[in-house]
Amino acid sequence: MKTMLTLLVLAIGSAMTLQAADGDKPKPPGGGDKPRPPGEGGKPRPSPEEIFKKLDADADGFISKDEFMASPRAQENKEKAEARFTELDADKDGKLSKDEFMAGHKKGDRPPGKGGDKPGQKKPGQGDKPGPKPEQK
Repeated sequence: MKTMLTLLVLAIGSAMTLQAADGDKPKPPGGGDKPRPPGEGGKPRPSPEEIFKKLDADADGFISKDEFMASPRAQENKEKAEARFTELDADKDGKLSKDEFMAGHKKGDRPPGKGGDKPGQKKPGQGDKPGPKPEQK
């Protein structure tokens, strides 16, 4: 009986130690429980807040069209970047406030195929309709 009690105490103590160790892990950017999926090179993707801060080169609290167009992503496809800037600029004042920028980066706010997609990439569930099944032998 003493052996069973000792084993039970050890098991509970081990479980509590493991749970406490999980609580010491650093939280991912944005404060969520799940880490953001990796971006290019396996690095975590920056949060929209971090992206805004990087794009706002003069730190005036707005992203001008020039600042937006200077980003590496905009350099890949300038026409698409100009269209995206116009889409995000809700009040049409020629600059993006943090609220405008964040509104355009809310989950599910963008139509499929816009932003984040690289040419030639398809998201799961998107693409051509399945063709005829190959003949089985």
